[in-house]
Amino acid sequence: MQLDPEEMTSVIHRLRRAQGQIGGVLKLLESGADCADVVTQLSAASKALDRAGFAIIASGLEQCITRGDEAAGVDRAKLQKLFLSLA
Repeated sequence: MQLDPEEMTSVIHRLRRAQGQIGGVLKLLESGADCADVVTQLSAASKALDRAGFAIIASGLEQCITRGDEAAGVDRAKLQKLFLSLA
């Protein structure tokens, strides 16, 4: 399965936000911030990463549906394993 760069634009933006959130977590830890603030920021970064992963897998599923497994180059078992790795 090949990822379409145009379809991945929103995923790239989401990952850049997550990157910023992780940087924020590091700054909070280095400055001795309150635990609740650190965990809140860490949770936001984790959710952004999960959503990016699900968006990538959804793209594979869409290719499967519209083109068929073989034409899309999708291995159903591999796709399922990827999906479950995020669950």
